[in-house]
Amino acid sequence: MADELLDKYRFSIESLTMLPSSGGRFEVIVDGDLIYSKKATGRHAEPGEIARLFSEKTGTTPVEL
Repeated sequence: MADELLDKYRFSIESLTMLPSSGGRFEVIVDGDLIYSKKATGRHAEPGEIARLFSEKTGTTPVEL
């Protein structure tokens, strides 16, 4: 997931922090707003889902690879 975000949005991301947690929790927060929560959805994110949510939140488009 981090690789995908950094590849597609390398010019839009100033910093990326990953924090380990317990209990299977997986959350993605952008600019202080929760954009994805495994606990809330009850499932793992689908491929590309986090990148899409990031794009929607930030209004950025992915870099063509």
